[in-house]
Amino acid sequence: MRWILFDYGNVLSLAQPVAEAEAMARAAGADPAEFLREYWAHRLEFDRGALGPAEYWAKAAGRPLSAAELDRLIAMDAASWSHPDEGSLAILRELLERGRDVALLSNAPACVADALDELPWIAAIPHRFYSARLGLVKPDRRIYEHVAAELAADPADVLFVDDREDNVEGARAAGMRAVRYTGAPALRAHLE
Repeated sequence: MRWILFDYGNVLSLAQPVAEAEAMARAAGADPAEFLREYWAHRLEFDRGALGPAEYWAKAAGRPLSAAELDRLIAMDAASWSHPDEGSLAILRELLERGRDVALLSNAPACVADALDELPWIAAIPHRFYSARLGLVKPDRRIYEHVAAELAADPADVLFVDDREDNVEGARAAGMRAVRYTGAPALRAHLE
């Protein structure tokens, strides 16, 4: 195993806090349940880059938004995904300190990817791949094949770590080894 390829959300970061998702709904002036239903219904297309921010957030809010409202929701969304999982980050830091080849692959819209790249603990990862920048989303095997090619790696030399079983299966279909993230202790045991 040469490369360790990490997912971001629910692996290197904690899950989006419910209170922060509800705050976005309030900022949009929307019913929280309807807002969250629409937020997730269109998220994969936003992650793919098929929907721009104005179109995506209008769908989530159920109405067109002003530029100021849009900027606020984009900032709140990025912030809601920026709570680190200290356990997995400790593993990441150790791997980087030992000079291991580490990369990131995340389904994320471009505006969230831009914000994540500003986080010091993400900026430390030398190779970062985001779905919106590639026009592909996990679990499509083509995204894993693209990343392996960019890393000049045989897929069999890549261990992919993700919290979602469908994404793990997509990586395996592309020839990677993959493990479902269930917490830092299990990941550490797997890597040892």
